[in-house]
Amino acid sequence: MKKNIDLEDLSELVKKLKNQGNRIVLCHGVFDLMHLGHIKYFKEARSYGEILIVTITPDEFVRRGPGRPIFNSEQRAEAIASLEIVDFVSINKWDTAVNTINLIKPDFYVKGPDYKNHLNDVTGKIILEQKAIEEHNGEIKFTSSETFSSTKLIKNNFSLFTKKQKHFLDNIKNKYSFKEIKSFMDMLMPKKVLIVGEAIIDEYIPCNTLGKAGKDPIMTLKKLTGEKYAGGSLAIANHISDFVEEVNVISYIGQKDTFKDFMFKNVKKNVNLHFFNKSNSPTIHKLRYLDRNAKSKIIGIYDINDDIIQPNEEKIFENILKEQNSINDSVIVADYGHGLLSEKIINYIIENAKHLSVNTQLNSANYGFHTISKYKRIQYACMHEGELRHDFRSRSRKIEDLAIDLYKRVNAETVTVTRGDRGALCYDSINGFENCPAFANKIIDKVGAGDTLFSFTALSNSVEMPNDISLLLGSLAASETVASLGNSRSISKVSLIKTLETIFK
Repeated sequence: MKKNIDLEDLSELVKKLKNQGNRIVLCHGVFDLMHLGHIKYFKEARSYGEILIVTITPDEFVRRGPGRPIFNSEQRAEAIASLEIVDFVSINKWDTAVNTINLIKPDFYVKGPDYKNHLNDVTGKIILEQKAIEEHNGEIKFTSSETFSSTKLIKNNFSLFTKKQKHFLDNIKNKYSFKEIKSFMDMLMPKKVLIVGEAIIDEYIPCNTLGKAGKDPIMTLKKLTGEKYAGGSLAIANHISDFVEEVNVISYIGQKDTFKDFMFKNVKKNVNLHFFNKSNSPTIHKLRYLDRNAKSKIIGIYDINDDIIQPNEEKIFENILKEQNSINDSVIVADYGHGLLSEKIINYIIENAKHLSVNTQLNSANYGFHTISKYKRIQYACMHEGELRHDFRSRSRKIEDLAIDLYKRVNAETVTVTRGDRGALCYDSINGFENCPAFANKIIDKVGAGDTLFSFTALSNSVEMPNDISLLLGSLAASETVASLGNSRSISKVSLIKTLETIFK
């Protein structure tokens, strides 16, 4: 009988096996590197019943740090299916085993001894899984056999990190404990954050290439079903929402309220949207056509109006700002240069924000007309190296010198320069420079990586978190963003903590 089986088919099979008097045992985990500890775990689990089922955490939910999992879902499932003691293997569809337990209703759910003390599970998922198994009259069991850490084995025998990454992480671990870094993150939880920036709808349409047109010298494509994601300031709000008490967003939408319902449905529960309508404008919609197989972008079509907002709209905007200033602890400005932020509004934010972080971005629509120099006296500024060089008209000057010039130009307390695959550097006059390497090694789409790093470093700066920890959190969060298409996934606190926990093992 085939061992690798789909979850839905597995559910029907389990019903038959139970009717035949078999007790069903379920094990669930990542199982990235098969080792002796797993064999002992499966043997002890099998002793509780006649049928042993193992479900695998899918790749997108593996929280073991950059470069993990080493083996993809199918490869991990194949390795486990080769074990005689395992009866069936299935790849899970969710980030916990709760739905799987509800689907197949095993008699026993078996975890390793590390999970017996629920406090050791930073995700809190084991409590939910225990509740699920008990609701179906099942029982959770914890094995007692010797365990081995896949993470430690991989770290000791595989080179997951470059020399620069390892050097940076070693310095972090020498200065701070995992508990200390987590306590820094916990400082963010009571905060309320205001985000000001253009709300953008990012849509990705995969296409099949048909070939050259019959009569015209053009390539023809067959349009397939695409996906829309909340981008721009909405993506930033979703990314930080799990780390703070409340997020408020001020932005404009088009004159006809296009995509308004979509936006409200696609932000997290603690994100509040404050919109006003921009006349003679659409809601910003960035449509990208992709090659279906390579997932590379073929062309982008943007529906935007970059004209600055009208005086009456400016007044509405200012009134919303007045309401929000008193309730938010910090302001994050994500200025995409699409007409939202007038000089008057910028000056108002500078004068009234309790803590102000700013990022400006160049794009094909505003190139040569958009600069961070219109912001002065800000606490935190973040900018991409290419945009910084354009702003200072410098191709070859040292990046450190440009960072200091930016620091002086906008009269900031701290500046960060992002450098793509070369990481990021941070500067302030007291601590000097801090360099952090990039941690992304599985890149599907770079869109949103800079926004993610900016949002986390801005948030960290607002509570005076050390620059090296701030860069680490921002870089790890950005590495998660680029591993998926567009802004399809937001960063969760649990996943980031799990990544840090793995690094500190």
